[in-house]
Amino acid sequence: MLNRAEQHVKKVAVLVLVLWGLWVPLLQAQEKPVIVVRPFTMASGVSWPYDMQRMTQQTLAELQNKDGKKFEITADSPAGRNHYFTLAGEVLQWHPGNRAERWAVGMGAGRETAKIHYWLCDEAGKKVFEHEDTIRAEYWGNQYADSVGQLAHPFADKIANRLAQAKFN
Repeated sequence: MLNRAEQHVKKVAVLVLVLWGLWVPLLQAQEKPVIVVRPFTMASGVSWPYDMQRMTQQTLAELQNKDGKKFEITADSPAGRNHYFTLAGEVLQWHPGNRAERWAVGMGAGRETAKIHYWLCDEAGKKVFEHEDTIRAEYWGNQYADSVGQLAHPFADKIANRLAQAKFN
């Protein structure tokens, strides 16, 4: 009787080990890539009137909204994850726009603009994606203008759209 119980325990143990061996790789394959968002910096000589921490928060929110199904987005380095990407960048130029031109010409003329350069690095620091864009204030303003200016939403939106189209996994 004891011999039969031992055989049953051995069969169950082997079955559990086999299932575990199949299940763990499947779970790892389903993990979304992690993107750690770092605050952007300003190129030498560039004036930037906005709080970059708030711009980073807006970028995080926009990335989570637009790319949250494809990536895990965070501001902190992931604990226990060996593979992750870091989003960083810099503001290369900023132009405040011209209210008189916007009023006189219309059609988007005279809007505030900025030129940004951003990249993704893997955990080893190797760039796996890099892009440069010019962003423009939205035509009719945005809900974040009081705290982070007219460029916050276009800034985050442009980055989220580029990352969604990128192939770097």
